[in-house]
Amino acid sequence: MTERDRFDWLFPFYGAIGALLLFVPTMTDGTRIVGTLYLFVAVPVISLILMVVAIRKKGLRRLAVLSMLVAYSAISWGLLKNSDELRTTTRWLLWSSDYKTKVLAQPDSANGALKHIEWDGWGFPGAGDTVVYLIFDPDDSLSTAAKSHSSGKFSGIPCEVPRVRRLETHYYSVLFYTDTDWEHCN
Repeated sequence: MTERDRFDWLFPFYGAIGALLLFVPTMTDGTRIVGTLYLFVAVPVISLILMVVAIRKKGLRRLAVLSMLVAYSAISWGLLKNSDELRTTTRWLLWSSDYKTKVLAQPDSANGALKHIEWDGWGFPGAGDTVVYLIFDPDDSLSTAAKSHSSGKFSGIPCEVPRVRRLETHYYSVLFYTDTDWEHCN
């Protein structure tokens, strides 16, 4: 067996590392544009390039490049499948002190609404906008909803919501239904 015709076990490793490195910007992007570009540009282009390279190789080198493609695709799929969770966790770890300052700067509400700021959002013309709020809950009354992953109408939140997620004690991210926000409940 020649040096050129051997299976290189580093190829799948490089594929996995490449997927991880390309995905990092999507975890901090506030606009979600980077995630969309990753899904619709980076994944197809890199997959196509690796398939072309694999076709041009022979023997075990072809298998090594194909294993790189499999590793890249599997890691990309796993990252995209869990991107909301990864994105939320990363943003909270990096910038929680800034967000806490902003939410605590909000005035107390006369109607009993919890202090909140917009935390995340996405949408597309014709499909509607979705908003996630960061909420400060001094009594941790949302902890039961977060633990049980239940949807519903909760005290201090004006609308029914599909998901409450605990970020840390007293701080929650609350997903509102599409085309619903703090001021406009459907």
